[in-house]
Amino acid sequence: MESEGGLNLRELRRIGDRWAVEEALLGGARVADERGAPPQRERGPEFIVIFVSDAFDGVPWLERVYQAGSLWDALEMGAQADVHCYTPDEFERKRVTLRSVRETVDSGVDLLAKKR
Repeated sequence: MESEGGLNLRELRRIGDRWAVEEALLGGARVADERGAPPQRERGPEFIVIFVSDAFDGVPWLERVYQAGSLWDALEMGAQADVHCYTPDEFERKRVTLRSVRETVDSGVDLLAKKR
């Protein structure tokens, strides 16, 4: 199994196969744990998954999140995910305005890195 610590990256990349995704990032408390974050901190969501795709243009936000969230295998991954699905323009705005998105961009796992 392809993994980083306890994270099943193969399973995560499967989610990105559904859309033509320009960016796919994974963050959250479990990623921070794998990278040595101290236990005494505000954990936040266990996983944060961000997908960026032009294919989301014209698709209502809740529909995007529902479809992507339904592909997340919480049993396989060990916890639910906070799923974000943005067009490139939305992503640029959210990385400035949302702390969780900014932190995932800054210190998360690039799920497409080995596919490029």
